[in-house]
Amino acid sequence: MSEGKHVLLTGSSRGIGAAIAAQLRESGHKMIGQATSADEDQIAADFSQAGAAPALWQEALQRLDGHVDVLINNAGLFSASPIDQDHQDWLAEWQQTMTINLTASAELCRLAVRHWQEQRRGGRIVNIASRAAYRGDSPAHWHYAASKGGMVAMTKTIARAYAAEDILAFAICPGFTMTGMAEDYLASRGGDKLLNDIPLGRVAQPEEIAKIATFCALDAPASMTGAVLDANGASYVR
Repeated sequence: MSEGKHVLLTGSSRGIGAAIAAQLRESGHKMIGQATSADEDQIAADFSQAGAAPALWQEALQRLDGHVDVLINNAGLFSASPIDQDHQDWLAEWQQTMTINLTASAELCRLAVRHWQEQRRGGRIVNIASRAAYRGDSPAHWHYAASKGGMVAMTKTIARAYAAEDILAFAICPGFTMTGMAEDYLASRGGDKLLNDIPLGRVAQPEEIAKIATFCALDAPASMTGAVLDANGASYVR
């Protein structure tokens, strides 16, 4: 396993992000997280606010001795936006989801790529997307599916553009994962009835997605750059 990497991880306080953080720390890597509140291991950043992503990047660099080796974009918003609500409310939900799920990730990817180019060193990006990028989502979640589809397309573009500079990019597309966000959605969609759509018979555990993410971040061979990895219990097979 790669040793001594400096990692910036967004959405590190719960669910998949917390599981990734735990695995990275257990492996001896230096990690700074992003969450809504700050502590010694996390920087507070609200991606719905302009300038939050660049400010996070700069503070992370300071805490990580001036260099980041791996960027993991995991932060995300999943909220319903029915099409029969007021148009301006629907549009506001769309814009907020795109800002948090896609634009902030794009800003951090750009800053990471420029950082590695300036330092003439390679780096890795791991973007946590979703099964929704390919399968779509519920009628109330156009915005979520679109944001994750954009994340996958962005990952592939980065991989193709910068592989020759040893800048690698991977995307992971989980299906339902047993986080607070997924539990609420499972309950809202009928619980056991929804599970019938998953041949494995259960949703993923955060630790399973974290294992894939840490592999991409640290050990995946360079030839895998551009790969999109599914983890959905065979509920959607490409």
